[in-house]
Amino acid sequence: MEINFGNRTIGLNHPTYFIADIAANHDGDLERAKLLIRLAKEAGADAAKFQNFDAPKIVSDYGFSHMNAQVSHQATWKKSVTEVYRAASIPFEWTMTLMEECQEVGIDYFSSPYDFAAIDFLDQYVPVYKAGSGEIDWIEALERMASKGKPFFIATGASTIGEVQKAVHAILKINKQLVLMQCNTNYTASPNNYDHLHINVLKTYATMFPDVILGLSDHTHAVAPVLAAVTLGARVIERHFTDSNDREGPDHKFAMDPAKWARMVEETRLLERSLGSADKFIADNEIDTAVVQRRCLRAARDIKAGEVFTREMIDVLRPATVGAIKPDQIQDVIGTKALHDFKYGQELRWTDLGAG
Repeated sequence: MEINFGNRTIGLNHPTYFIADIAANHDGDLERAKLLIRLAKEAGADAAKFQNFDAPKIVSDYGFSHMNAQVSHQATWKKSVTEVYRAASIPFEWTMTLMEECQEVGIDYFSSPYDFAAIDFLDQYVPVYKAGSGEIDWIEALERMASKGKPFFIATGASTIGEVQKAVHAILKINKQLVLMQCNTNYTASPNNYDHLHINVLKTYATMFPDVILGLSDHTHAVAPVLAAVTLGARVIERHFTDSNDREGPDHKFAMDPAKWARMVEETRLLERSLGSADKFIADNEIDTAVVQRRCLRAARDIKAGEVFTREMIDVLRPATVGAIKPDQIQDVIGTKALHDFKYGQELRWTDLGAG
């Protein structure tokens, strides 16, 4: 399975695709959003992603204001949920500027839409649709995105396997270009979150959905989860991106800064090189080692022509001279006759032996 858009190809035999989710880290400043695009590119990201939503179309002010208290990561917010979402939203009129900035620096632009108007609006600007985890059971929205005919990435945080299965089947009926991303949607930046990433879910996805590409949408800082996911077959990685974790805002604390992002990409590229082939063979850089580190059969003493070999006349020693008899054939040598004299330590070759 491969997905193509622009000059990109995403698939198991291609480099991992890194999405820097800038999300709300623009802090309401267009110039800052452009800066983060440039920093993401310099750190090795393949795409800069934003989020398009209108606060009243994503959250219910009544619903959140009538909860007993703000919970999860929202418990630390100093403003109401509606106010935070209103400040985090990106005006539609920014879109062309952000897309052009991405084009100028050579990074893909796309955005997650959170309502029908945003889904339709983004069609002319993005090469890919990305649905956040919170949309997993809003099937009509998933179908609307899938119907645009573009590659579709979906995160699966805070959902059951049944919900994932229903969403995947709904999307695949319309669009086969699917990236299915394991995700944990705890945005607290707590060290305890590593206990809940469940990267092994990718194994389940690979078994249940063999015709999709796997990915990871993650909200931790360490490189290890990304390396684990890529090892298990993920080829799309999404993490939030900021220039500093010390900034005020809902997404900064769990985002990665440029230095951590660059290290993640560097370590992943090394991992991709290291994974290599599933076939077992002597690698090109081991050919000389296979001679000097392995053994062959050698004369345990001076041997005269005509002598019949016994086990005591044979040593198994390094180096494994090219053309010499290998140790696993020692029983076949016992009982053969030396066709000429051998010096102590000389390698044995089949052309030097005859029937005893």
